[in-house]
Amino acid sequence: MPEEAMHADDRLEALLEKVRQRENLDTTEQAAEWLLRRRLRKGVAGLTGRGRALHAVPTGGRR
Repeated sequence: MPEEAMHADDRLEALLEKVRQRENLDTTEQAAEWLLRRRLRKGVAGLTGRGRALHAVPTGGRR
């Protein structure tokens, strides 16, 4: 993955540190990548409809 510089204020650094500790990551950069990947997965799931309820389609009978 290409490297991209990210400037973070104290509040963002604190959030990344919490995520780093919670997810047992080595660096805050890994925490930022983890958060980005998580957001992308959730976005894709929303676009594709994955995770939505499935309903049985009745066969025969009236339409």
